Amino acid sequence: MWMLRGLKKGVLTTRFPKGEADAPLTLRPVKMDKCPFARDEFSCLACGLCEMKESTEKIEIKDTIPLKSSIHIFVMDVGSCAACNREVSLLKAPQYDLHRLGLFFTPTPKHADVMLVLGAPTEKMVPVLKEAYELMPEPKAVVALGACANGAFGQKVEDTVPVSARISGCPPQPVEILKVLLGVAGRWNE
Repeated sequence: MWMLRGLKKGVLTTRFPKGEADAPLTLRPVKMDKCPFARDEFSCLACGLCEMKESTEKIEIKDTIPLKSSIHIFVMDVGSCAACNREVSLLKAPQYDLHRLGLFFTPTPKHADVMLVLGAPTEKMVPVLKEAYELMPEPKAVVALGACANGAFGQKVEDTVPVSARISGCPPQPVEILKVLLGVAGRWNE
């Protein structure tokens, strides 16, 4: 859809968040009574053992930080399969274009407002995650991104550092990641 509009009118990006804010539907659990992995909807891997239906990703925003201008994001992989990494990297693509929303990636936690944590924290990465969190200046927020970070394989990110927002999915879609990032900054009203 965005490509056809771009070819007709020369518009490279979507009108997000003003329009086209809905992500394509994915399979989500209806009943999780047979699930050997998930504790809740946030840690669902969509393995197919449960009864599933099409739905959007589940988002929970616990805390917001008062940032009205630019938001700098530090992406920390603490043991993922790289599926979430691919979705996060798509945020720089023309159809999402996170820069026009005032979102920027930073290579160091010392300059970050938001830390996106991907994957299940491994034993060796827990102290690194804590150190990165301590290096972030106030105000700061942590987003647990995807099923692994929300406890699909045991340890949750929120067991190590305080989490401001969580998003389900394996992996979550880029539009949903944008919603969470804008929501953490108090700029998403749905």
